[in-house]
Amino acid sequence: MFKIYQKYILKKFFRKFFLISLVFLCLAIVLNIFEEISFFKNSNTQIMLPYFLTLLNAPIILFEIFPFIFLIAAQFFFFDLYKNEEIALMKNNGLSNFKIIKTLFISSFLTGFILIIIYYNFASKLKFFYTDIKNNYSNDNKYLAMVNDTGLWLKDEVKNGVLIVKSRSIDGNSLLNVIINKFDSNFQLEKTIQAEKIDISTKNWIIYNPIITKQNVSENNFDKIKLETNFDSNKIKSLFSNFSTLDLFELFNLKNDYEKLGYSSDEIEIHLLKLFSSPYLYALMTILSSIIMINIRKDHSIFFNAILGIFVSVMIYYLNFMFISLGNTGKIPPIVSVILPMIFITILSLIGLVRINEK
Repeated sequence: MFKIYQKYILKKFFRKFFLISLVFLCLAIVLNIFEEISFFKNSNTQIMLPYFLTLLNAPIILFEIFPFIFLIAAQFFFFDLYKNEEIALMKNNGLSNFKIIKTLFISSFLTGFILIIIYYNFASKLKFFYTDIKNNYSNDNKYLAMVNDTGLWLKDEVKNGVLIVKSRSIDGNSLLNVIINKFDSNFQLEKTIQAEKIDISTKNWIIYNPIITKQNVSENNFDKIKLETNFDSNKIKSLFSNFSTLDLFELFNLKNDYEKLGYSSDEIEIHLLKLFSSPYLYALMTILSSIIMINIRKDHSIFFNAILGIFVSVMIYYLNFMFISLGNTGKIPPIVSVILPMIFITILSLIGLVRINEK
C-alpha cells in the first residue's frame, strides 16, 4: 500500500504531468492545423477535414515529446514544493530528497509501461487512419509499396499505364529476382519483364538481361534496358520509414518481413529499442530534472524554470538525434545508438545523486 507521503507526491506530480501534457497537446494541435489547412487549401474538401486529421495526428506527436514532458513535470513539481515551502515540511518529518526522487522514479518507470502498451498502440492506429485518409488527397497515392512474405511489391503509375513490380529481395541499390507487369490505362496487360537484377539507384531503372514477354512470346535479346519509373532506392526507403503508423505487433511482423527480403531492418530495430527503453528514459528524465531543481537556487522565477527545462530538453533531443542518425546510417550498431545516450544521462544522474540528501 502507498504511504501517505507517496500518495501526496504522486498526486501532485501527475497533476503537473497531465497539465503539461494538455499544454503540449494544444500546441501540437495548433501547429499541425496550419499545416493541414495549407495542404488542403487547393482541394475541394469538407471544411472540417483538416481539423479531424489534426486530432488523429496529435496523439502520436504528443508521444514523441513525452520524455520532455516528464522532465518539465518534475521541474514544476519541485518548483511548487519550494514555493509553498512543502519541501522543508517533508524534511522535518523525516522525508529525504532521495525518497522523493525514488518515488518519482518508480512512478515514471511504471507509467512508461502503460504509455507503451496502451497509449502508443492507440496513437499508432490513429496515425495510420490519418495517413490513410491523407494519402487519398496526395499525389503519392498512385505510388504504393508494401512488404510481405513473398517479397517487395510496388505499384507505379507511369505514362499511359501502370507498373506492378514484385521483387524477391533487395541488395543495396538493386532489386533481385524481379517480375514487372506493365498494364495500359484500361488495365490490360501489355508485357511482362523478368530479370535477375535491376539497378534502382535512380528513377530510370537499368534492367540487366531482361526476358520480355508480349502476347505469350518471350525474347531476351538485350543485355540491358532502361525503364522510367517514379521510384528509386531512396524513395522506396522513405516509404517504409514511417513506423509510427504501426503498433508493436505490426512492427515485429514488418521486421521479420524485412529480414526475409534482405532489406535492412536497422531502423525498425532502433524504433523498437526506443519504444522498449522509453520507460527507463522517462524515469531518467524525471531524476535528472529533480536533481537540477534540488541543486539550483530556490528563488528563481517560473519563467527561468521554463527556459531551463526547454534548454535541457533541446540538449538531450540533439544528443539522441545524433546517435540515432548514426545508427540509421549503419555507422554504429542499433543497440548502441539507443543505449549510449541513456548511459550518458544515467552517469550524470548518478553523479547528481551523490550527497543529494545534504541539499
